[in-house]
Amino acid sequence: MSPRQITVLGECVADAFTEPARAGNELALRVLPGGGPANTAVALARLGTPARFLARLSGDVFGRLFRAHLAASGVDLTHAVDATEPSTLAVAELDARGQAAFSFHAQATADWQWTSAELAGVELAGTACVHTGSLALVQAPGAVVVEDFLAAAAPRATISIDPNVRPLLVRPEVYRARLAHWCGLADVLRLSEDDLDLLLPGTPPEQACDTWHAAGARLVVITRGADGALASLDGERVQVPAVATQVVDTVGAGDSFTAGLLHHLGAHGLLGGRLTDLSLADVEAACRFAAQVAALTCSAAGPNPPWQDQLALDPSVDRHLDSTH
Repeated sequence: MSPRQITVLGECVADAFTEPARAGNELALRVLPGGGPANTAVALARLGTPARFLARLSGDVFGRLFRAHLAASGVDLTHAVDATEPSTLAVAELDARGQAAFSFHAQATADWQWTSAELAGVELAGTACVHTGSLALVQAPGAVVVEDFLAAAAPRATISIDPNVRPLLVRPEVYRARLAHWCGLADVLRLSEDDLDLLLPGTPPEQACDTWHAAGARLVVITRGADGALASLDGERVQVPAVATQVVDTVGAGDSFTAGLLHHLGAHGLLGGRLTDLSLADVEAACRFAAQVAALTCSAAGPNPPWQDQLALDPSVDRHLDSTH
């Protein structure tokens, strides 16, 4: 079964990674296209899901880089806005485990300036799922517009949200204040263990899942790095192990996991409504596939998700998990 289109809404950020410089008074930066929603759109397209990206892309040097990267991965940019504001820049420092700490340069940049008029003409008839999250859901002035778009899309499509908390740019309290509302809109809530610690400090993952189920989210998936993922469907739970890999860095791994999860569900005809036909076995299979996609992302530098043929060549992929092979 060929997956139906998934529409992703959110930011595309210039991820600048520090590199050794030739002189002591220099800082060398390697800039790659990033941003959680953009990474997810790229990963979906590379896996074979028709992916449309709703973004506000600047005409600056970074914006041109974003467009080339997204188009080369097969992402549909038909409804991307030509923005006059500058691009958002995130400077990443990697620790010994390949984990990135970001500092953001995001004041009045293109990603957050959504207006209702810019999203009013977006047709959703062919869309199985709308995915968003990260800073697009909390950065003023566009956050309210994004929430309104999700509310309008919910009767037509499955809604997926990844909070992707960025405490250096937006206080965690801002996310906490909106999370119950997002759960009321979302069918799928995917977040990391770090997000959980910021959103519900000290709360066991199982209890957090029940809290978010009660607020409306049917499927909650908490990714836990090397410890795999916990998935909860209306309170029924399954633990899925991580896939062993040689980690270069973990940038974009969570976004790739989300893409793998949605791709697998879509390829099996399980997106497009309120997940009423979804079983825990379906969730486990999708999470196992998603873990493989995330592992391959960790084995490459930066937010560089795998292409479909890379999964076909990898002997550790369970063939029955990917309907495209």
